[in-house]
Amino acid sequence: MRYVYDLLYLILLLVVTPRFLWAALRHGKYRQGWNARLWGRVPPRKVAGDTIWLHAVSAGEVNLLRPLVAAWRRRHPDWVICISTTTRTGYELARERFPTQTVFYAPLDFSWAVAAALRRVRPALLVLVELELWPNLIATAARQNVGIAVVNGRMSDRSLRGYRWIRPWTSRVLQSIDLVAVQNEEYASRFIALGARPHTVQVTGSVKFDGAETDRDNAATRRLADLAGLHPRDHVFLAGSTQRGEEAAAIEAFRKLRPRHSSLRLILVPRHPERFQEVVDLLEDSGLQWGRRSELPASRAPAAEVLLVDRVGELGAWWGLAEIAFVGGSFGSRGGQNMIEPAAYGAAVCFGPNTHNFRAVVAAMLDREAAVVVTNADELTEFVERCLEDPAYGALLGRRAQDLVVENLGATLKTTKLLGQLSADLVNKVAVAA
Repeated sequence: MRYVYDLLYLILLLVVTPRFLWAALRHGKYRQGWNARLWGRVPPRKVAGDTIWLHAVSAGEVNLLRPLVAAWRRRHPDWVICISTTTRTGYELARERFPTQTVFYAPLDFSWAVAAALRRVRPALLVLVELELWPNLIATAARQNVGIAVVNGRMSDRSLRGYRWIRPWTSRVLQSIDLVAVQNEEYASRFIALGARPHTVQVTGSVKFDGAETDRDNAATRRLADLAGLHPRDHVFLAGSTQRGEEAAAIEAFRKLRPRHSSLRLILVPRHPERFQEVVDLLEDSGLQWGRRSELPASRAPAAEVLLVDRVGELGAWWGLAEIAFVGGSFGSRGGQNMIEPAAYGAAVCFGPNTHNFRAVVAAMLDREAAVVVTNADELTEFVERCLEDPAYGALLGRRAQDLVVENLGATLKTTKLLGQLSADLVNKVAVAA
């Protein structure tokens, strides 16, 4: 069967190669890591000891790994930790977040590439974040008696509909997985419906709650406030993880409200680095006083009206400055981005109507009246205006949001305990077989 997958992947690779080449030439994407991607030539493990291989697709999943890695190191300090990722932004962030761990680009799911990578890493555990069902990787790891786990698992309506069309294939893959640690009961039922063995599916809650900082006075946020020259009296409206069209909506809201609220500041943090120049063009045309994060002086300077954060990996700390937060990826078809981080800081949070990637979190926030859905630029402006003119309203939203986050802490501990039990079960199985 693996050769069938190889053939399908080769056909797909030929189809998408022109797009990859265009993205590489125009945006610098997909230029790195091809030895690892195509041939599995990842850094070989050079030290003795059990190894856990954690795979996170991009920057969001890499950030999610922070509490998991910290908890695993506390409970299993003798284990080697390797981290793979798929995207350039994920790779760069992983190198920054985990400087003492081995970080590499994940192999594409060709049988020869995953086999080579597994030989070089020699993991005892392979941990896939959220929903990464790669059949050759999973099947090869299973044949080598590697423990396989999905953590912080989720299954959106869209994914469920897609996988149902190929349920025999999905079932075969899921039955090779030893642990499926999911965020809620709904996701658990969906994994089981697609073929996961019921005893392997465990509800842990979302690790994203544990990874969120709740203290606005943390060192990283304080440093950014000083760097940006923000004053305690400033009211910061931050639009983060934004996609095309969302920066324009935030700029429109700011332009309308700034004349009546001179202390209002706007911070824009686009989701993808290749769009930074696009946002620069928007700001140039806006007539507003603006600055780039990358050009901020080391010493304190007067704050610009608008700040474009053109650095990757800092959004978590920037959220700590937000009094009012718009979470991007929610006006278009992206499905939303992580709204837990601004909620944890107690910001007044809003997002667009398209948030299927965070359905459970959104439902909980809306049920607690801890966030507001805005469907267009006008409603975004109205939300920001209400928070500015009725501070008690914004503060209440933020307090409810922060309380919700605090109440949902603990998924990391549950997940690491389950992974520890899986590793112990594997050791016992090997001992009995011997």
